[in-house]
Amino acid sequence: MSNKMPLTILTLPVEIVYRILDHQSVLTMMCSMRNVCQRFDTIVDSYHRYRTLTTLKVELNQISAVGTQHLADALRTNTTLITLNLCYNGIRHVGAQHLANALQTNATLTTLDLGGNKIRDIGAQHISDALQTNMTLTTLVLAGNQIGAVGAQHLANALQNNTTLTELHLWCNLIGDVGAQHIADGLRDNTTLTTLTLWCNWIGDVGAQHIADVLRNNTTLTTLDLKENQMGDVGAQHLVDALQTNTTLTVLNLSDNKIGHTRTRHLVDGLRNNMTLTKLNLERNLIGNVGVKHVARGLRNIKTLTILNLARNEIGDVGAQHIGNALQNNTTLTTLRFDGNQIGAVGAQRLVEGLRNNTTLTILDLGGNRIRDVGAQHIANALRNNTTLTAVDLRENQIGDVGAQHIADALRNNTTLTTLDLYGNNIGAVGAQHLANALQNNTTLTTLDLAGNKIGDIGAQHISDALQTNTTLTTLDLAGNQIEDVGAQHLANALQNNTTLTTLDLYGNNIGDTGAQHIADGLRNNTTLTTLNLARNKIGDVGAQHIGNALQNNTTLTTLNLSGNQIGEVGAQHLANALQNNTTLTTLDLAGNKIGDVGAQHLADALQTNTTLTTLDLAGNKIGDVGAQHLADALQTNMALTTLNLYYNWIGDFGAQHLANALRNNTTLTTLDLGGNAIGDVGAQHIADGLRNNTTLTTLDLEENQIGDVGAQHLVNALQTNTVSIIRFLIYFIYPPVLFHTDTNRIKSREQ
Repeated sequence: MSNKMPLTILTLPVEIVYRILDHQSVLTMMCSMRNVCQRFDTIVDSYHRYRTLTTLKVELNQISAVGTQHLADALRTNTTLITLNLCYNGIRHVGAQHLANALQTNATLTTLDLGGNKIRDIGAQHISDALQTNMTLTTLVLAGNQIGAVGAQHLANALQNNTTLTELHLWCNLIGDVGAQHIADGLRDNTTLTTLTLWCNWIGDVGAQHIADVLRNNTTLTTLDLKENQMGDVGAQHLVDALQTNTTLTVLNLSDNKIGHTRTRHLVDGLRNNMTLTKLNLERNLIGNVGVKHVARGLRNIKTLTILNLARNEIGDVGAQHIGNALQNNTTLTTLRFDGNQIGAVGAQRLVEGLRNNTTLTILDLGGNRIRDVGAQHIANALRNNTTLTAVDLRENQIGDVGAQHIADALRNNTTLTTLDLYGNNIGAVGAQHLANALQNNTTLTTLDLAGNKIGDIGAQHISDALQTNTTLTTLDLAGNQIEDVGAQHLANALQNNTTLTTLDLYGNNIGDTGAQHIADGLRNNTTLTTLNLARNKIGDVGAQHIGNALQNNTTLTTLNLSGNQIGEVGAQHLANALQNNTTLTTLDLAGNKIGDVGAQHLADALQTNTTLTTLDLAGNKIGDVGAQHLADALQTNMALTTLNLYYNWIGDFGAQHLANALRNNTTLTTLDLGGNAIGDVGAQHIADGLRNNTTLTTLDLEENQIGDVGAQHLVNALQTNTVSIIRFLIYFIYPPVLFHTDTNRIKSREQ
């Protein structure tokens, strides 16, 4: 008999253990190594294959209760996943039960989204049971789950004992007044929940009363969302009574609640003594001119409110006058949203009269009203002397060229405004000229939005002339302005001399290949532009070639958007050639073009040598499985790309296999979007296999595929290798002579 002792886990060299782990395959199932011995646990802890995947998004798939069970099995021992999104998968209450069981032992998951899964009251009960003991989950989304009053009661019971959950989102359920009572009861002893969203839950006056009662004593809730419910005047009264003594709530959302002038008065009266509320959202109610009078009265006395949203409330000129009067004395409000109302020129005049003495309002939103050119004149008059407003939004007010002239005149003297939004105002070339003249002297405006107007080539010329001398504007939005190649030429000329503009948006114009050539010429000497949006401009292969040539020498552009154009495989080749030499571009968006698999090959070739591009968007390009293979080959060696979007590209299971092979070796990619690619269970298996060796991917998007329970199980298996506590291997397949004496019976039983 030999005197040699058989090898055991206690004596097996670390290098051999590593070799054993190296040979594990799909056949090697996972089980807990901590149940074997502590030394092996320590070795596994240091082994390179243990994952860093922290976010898993599998929403909008076909994962049922069975697939959810596989995920739950992984969660019991997974030690890296912190965010799991399973919304709209049909897991129902059985799937919720599996996840709940896992949550009782999982110690890392902090965010769980189960929205739109029809878990109903029974599923809510299972999740609630888990919350009684779970110590890590901080954000739970159960929106759109047909949870009623009974389910709300279970969740409320959990809230009484849970000490970690800070956000609970229950919007679009059916909890009603009774469910609201249960939730309120749960909040009485809870000391951690800070955000509660209950919008669209059929909560009426009685439910509002229960919530109000608990707000009197609750000392942790800071954000409460009750929009789109059924509260009446009585319910509003209950809430405002509670706000008189509440000392923690800072954000209250009551939008879409049919709040009229009576309830508005009650609300304002309640806020007089409140010392904590800073943000109040009353958007899309029925406040009207009478109700806003009460709001104005409250603004004279309320000492904490900084953000007020009165958008879409049927407020006209009289209501605007009330707010204007209040602004003369108010010293706390910094943001006022008045967009989507019925304010005309007179109302604009009355409103801005209040700005003469106001010293705190910095953001004013009047978008989507009816102020027209006369109202623009009144606003312009106020801007000449106002020294606090930094952002004004006048989008969609039909101010036209005359109104643009008034605003431009004000910009010559104003010294504080930094952001001006004139989107969709029927401004033509003449109005653009007035604004351009102002830009030649203005020294504070940094952001100008002229998108959705009609300035055309001539207007673009005027703006370009201003850019030759302007030294402060950094962001210019000219999207959708009927600018063609001639206008692009003028802008390109400006780019050659301008030294401050960093972002230029020409989305949705018609510059074509010739215009692209002009822009490319401007980029050759420009040293400041970092972001350029040329999406949807009818740019084809020729235009792409010109831009590619410019990128060969340009050293400042970091973000280029060419999505929605007509770039094919030839254009993709030109851009790829540029990437071989360019050392500054970090983000390239080619979504919605026609590059196909050949174009993908050209880009893939470039990625093998490019060292700066970090984000590449190729969504909707029909690259297919062949194109995916080319990109996968590049990922084997690329050391820079961190985000790759291949959404809706007909990749299928074969393409998924190629990408999975790349994931085994790639060490930089952190985000991969494979949504909408007809990937089934087989493709999910390939991806899962690829994840076993990958140590960097943190976000994987597989939404809108055809992954079922089997595919979910494969993904789960990959997650299990992402842990340091579970591994199951058939040791005799690899090293038959090696005999383990430690707990072999337990290993055998689990294998069976």
